[in-house]
Amino acid sequence: MPNSVSTSIKVAAVQASPIFLDKSATTEKVCALIRRAGSQNARVIGFPETFIPGYPGWVEMVPLHTEHAASLFLKLFNESVEVPGPETEAIGEACKEANIYAVVGINERRPGTTGTLFNTNLFFGPDGSILHKHQKYVPTVGERLVHAPGQTGSRASIVADFGGLSSLICGENGNPLGQYAIGLDYPVVHVASWPGHFAEGMGVNEAINVYGAAVASSVGCFVVHAVGIVGDDAIEAYGVDEKGERFLKQQRRDTRACVMGPGGSVLAKGSEGEQLVYADVCGDDLVKVKYGLDYAGHYNRPEIFAHLFKTYLD
Repeated sequence: MPNSVSTSIKVAAVQASPIFLDKSATTEKVCALIRRAGSQNARVIGFPETFIPGYPGWVEMVPLHTEHAASLFLKLFNESVEVPGPETEAIGEACKEANIYAVVGINERRPGTTGTLFNTNLFFGPDGSILHKHQKYVPTVGERLVHAPGQTGSRASIVADFGGLSSLICGENGNPLGQYAIGLDYPVVHVASWPGHFAEGMGVNEAINVYGAAVASSVGCFVVHAVGIVGDDAIEAYGVDEKGERFLKQQRRDTRACVMGPGGSVLAKGSEGEQLVYADVCGDDLVKVKYGLDYAGHYNRPEIFAHLFKTYLD
């Protein structure tokens, strides 16, 4: 059980690029960032979506029937993470050294298989252990070709010593049922994990502003938005044309990690380039919000909505 939700803690949002399709090098980078955040007395650090070994964003930009696209998937599969494995052991050791909770996005591979990946967030504790694994409920758009639907159920949170810690991945931050599920566990801190780019249309920052504010408001928590950066190595690997390269470089310039407070107020925001974005948060501020609007408690009537799920339950 948590010591006290009134304790103020420092949180860190990662804004960085992986070493694209290289799990060993990216894991080393993850561990270095964890230790850096720990040296600044951060209690929680959140990483971007599928940070190890990188987001499979080529599915939005490269013709999928080509040998090039298939070869990128092959490399992604071979560089994906088995749980547990040497990568998770290294990350756990870094968390133990830094005395920090970490939520780390990975491409997860089922051990001993030749297919199927999951879009997964791993929760690590300050003792170095894996406290929970959350697989993305439903892969988004082109991710469906790469990732299977999650098999870890509705739970996407743990109880930390400062209170609840939850995490959802990219578009599922906008899932009302996902928000309700984590809300039932009353998170103090929620990690929203994002990739470095989408397809052309909506930018990552726009999604953060919409979905992040929704989570902060409906759940009543602090939201750590961890965002990937598209590295030159990823752009080269995609092999896109000049237009696609311009688009990806613009996404890199525009991408910003941030920390939001209840209602979507921005407490801290990154500038251009790789960095850790820090903010101090306190659970007492959430209690004040719940005084009027506790959607997991007195400001909801789940029993009168139960019939809406009858089709799914029959």
